[in-house]
Amino acid sequence: MVFDFLKGEFIDVISWLDDTRDTMVWRFERRGQAIKYGAKLTVREGQAAVFVHEGQLADVFGPGLYMLETNNMPILTTLQHWDHGFNSPFKSEVYFVNTTRFNDLKWGTKNPIMCRDPEFGPVRLRAFGTYSMRVSDPAVFLKEIVGTDGEFTADEISNQTRNVIVQEMSRVLAGSGIPVLDMAANTGDLAKLIATAIAPKIAEYGLILPEFYIENISLPEEVEKVLDKRTSMGIVGDLNKYMQFNAAEALSQPGNGAGAMMGAGMAAGMGMGFGQAMTGQGVAGPWGAAPAAAPAAPPPPPAAAVQWHLAENGVTKGPYSEAELAAMVQAATLTRATMVWSAGMEGWKPASDTALSKLFAMVPPPPPPAAG
Repeated sequence: MVFDFLKGEFIDVISWLDDTRDTMVWRFERRGQAIKYGAKLTVREGQAAVFVHEGQLADVFGPGLYMLETNNMPILTTLQHWDHGFNSPFKSEVYFVNTTRFNDLKWGTKNPIMCRDPEFGPVRLRAFGTYSMRVSDPAVFLKEIVGTDGEFTADEISNQTRNVIVQEMSRVLAGSGIPVLDMAANTGDLAKLIATAIAPKIAEYGLILPEFYIENISLPEEVEKVLDKRTSMGIVGDLNKYMQFNAAEALSQPGNGAGAMMGAGMAAGMGMGFGQAMTGQGVAGPWGAAPAAAPAAPPPPPAAAVQWHLAENGVTKGPYSEAELAAMVQAATLTRATMVWSAGMEGWKPASDTALSKLFAMVPPPPPPAAG
């Protein structure tokens, strides 16, 4: 019985198996038992063991198997003023620190961030994303964050981490000068800037953020609705063409009959009427006088008069208008055999073989011979 009591009084194996997935620090429970000199300490990959003696940080052990003796506990040996002949049990608190990554942690802005956009002016932005966290300095983390907490989880530090992220997020977004509409294309660069800005403050807690992501940057809902309307107007463009396109789409659908044709006609008519209303030239209605009717379209300009050239005895003359040529026909200076040319003709032709033949129809034939 006495042997069992003494055996239970001394701890000779110290280790920690974590199956919680969210525990960052766990204190080895010894329940008043003393640690045996030469006890075995097992520190697994992704762990660190920190010894605290009488409230003071002592030795830190990385992954490996250790025999707890004076030669591998230099700080504790100094604190206790042990000599190399020491072989008695000792009391010390042992904290295991999880040094693996804690992934898929969430962050987000509780309140909008005020920014000055070059296009929209002052705007309010919200942002959210994810990050991963890892303990880089177990001793600092234990001293600055954990204290004497026997079991410390990631949730207990995540709020403080989010506060640091949001603070730097606000500063970087406000000073970036990136237009709101271009931020989606620059979230990667913004995330790097924010992670770099956060690093010094997070290091004071003995932590690092191996990964930091911005998943979304958004405007307030009411601003997004106005922006959607503006986008829709840009897509619609010419309202008349838009309504005509809808009418054509309705007609192209299989199985559409008279009803579809009527709807298409109404859509086209609405498009024309809406286009007139937009220009202040609608028709009379039951609630007031009609605005001035749209003026009739002016007639098209007359076609340019054809100019003609004449060739006589190897010499060209002109250009002449048809009116001038008609006078020449009356004066008998232009005959059916006269060679003429105008733009578009392949070459010179007799006047009777061209459009000028009509001029000769107006000349009376020679008078009959006088009676004998």
